[in-house]
Amino acid sequence: MAETWDEQQLTADGFERVYAELEWYDGPRAGLADVDGTPHYFQGYDYDHADEADAYRVWLAADTAVALEREQWAIFARWNQRREAGAVGPERHPGHGGIDARYDELASLLASHRQVPDDARQLVGELRFDGGARYRVGGVDYWFRWRPSR
Repeated sequence: MAETWDEQQLTADGFERVYAELEWYDGPRAGLADVDGTPHYFQGYDYDHADEADAYRVWLAADTAVALEREQWAIFARWNQRREAGAVGPERHPGHGGIDARYDELASLLASHRQVPDDARQLVGELRFDGGARYRVGGVDYWFRWRPSR
């Protein structure tokens, strides 16, 4: 298991919170996280299987999009809690469509916000884990520290 840090140490070391994970493939590929203290979307573009930080495109998320993303994430996180408790199976995942009407509506409302704009910044994101639950209503168990890409 990866080494974990407490929130105070993460913050002191310059790591920032991740609010929603939109895609994971051997690491975070897309989501919503703070960059310089403000919510941004991130999308991986330079994926490396090595234990090195990955490169991402990041762009500012509008306040309305942040609220909608967090609402959709909370729907997913509550489903995941029920799944882990054995109350529902993977077939009830809200992302399958037709399971949760509000989740589906949010996906439609957020689609344009999730598109990488031409002026997205390119940053490298270093990960650390906080040791909490993997998926929770407030976000995930990993944090990013961002730096310019070379």
